[in-house]
Amino acid sequence: MHVIEHLDKADNPLFSFEIIPPPRGKTVRDIIDMVEQIAPVNPPFIDVTSHMAEATYEEQKDGSIKRKVRKKRPGTISICGIIQNRYGIDTVPHLLCTGFTREETEDAIIELNYLGIHNVLAIRGDESNYNKVLSSGRTRNIYAGDLVKQLVDLRDANFLDDIANSEPINFCIGVGGYPEKHVEAPNLKTDIANMKAKVDAGADYIVTQMFFDNADFHRYVEMCRQAGITVPIIPGIKLIDGVRQLTSLAKHFHVSIPDDLVDEIMESPGNVKEIGRAWGRKQVEELLGTGVECVHFYVMNDASPSVKIIQDLT
Repeated sequence: MHVIEHLDKADNPLFSFEIIPPPRGKTVRDIIDMVEQIAPVNPPFIDVTSHMAEATYEEQKDGSIKRKVRKKRPGTISICGIIQNRYGIDTVPHLLCTGFTREETEDAIIELNYLGIHNVLAIRGDESNYNKVLSSGRTRNIYAGDLVKQLVDLRDANFLDDIANSEPINFCIGVGGYPEKHVEAPNLKTDIANMKAKVDAGADYIVTQMFFDNADFHRYVEMCRQAGITVPIIPGIKLIDGVRQLTSLAKHFHVSIPDDLVDEIMESPGNVKEIGRAWGRKQVEELLGTGVECVHFYVMNDASPSVKIIQDLT
């Protein structure tokens, strides 16, 4: 089922999740364990992130430098297939512009369609130290809006090559929103104008980056509506469970941590998990109280705190 169909048919608030593939060298067991944590609260869908290849440089015994290019976290498509077909939970694989050609994207969409997966999140992806060189005849999407347009073309059975009697691939397309603006946008107004272009191109819904002050989300939604964006906007929530995240989240995701939350954690760092869970629960309660129809939890290695909040509130 499409994400927007889940939203349309829901009689009660929905709770979805986002997980990441295990690092290279690990098994899928950790993902299975997490899905089994999540499954009892009946999530309508689970997002699975995608990761481009990165370059590493290793000094050899003779003093030379060897360059290796590999994905640290492969397996997005196969993990989505396991979740959807073993547990009956719709999955939303992330598709990236950065590091992938349009031809690879088309192949991925065909594979996902064969697996019965009909939702994707179209994102540009972060910059990397590996610049993939395009071989002859290959092309790439530069921005998420370009990726949305390619996906919409496939909805209309327009493949990169002119294929006679081709059949449409009907995907629900999500895009990422930034309540505090994208780091590269000069201001929030400009960022929302870029979002409007993605929605006009065919995106069906927006899921936001994590935020820790609900006022940022409400302001973002209001500005989106004023700009003529009418698609559903799903808020993203992350529960802080470690003191280091006060700096790592700000650094890597360009989000602000409220002073009250920082002060409480720094005064009692041994209780960071309880403080993070209480803050997240307060956020979720307020969001549901204002009519939000779905809350999206970002989880890493342990979904149980998020699951506990859902169980307490339902």
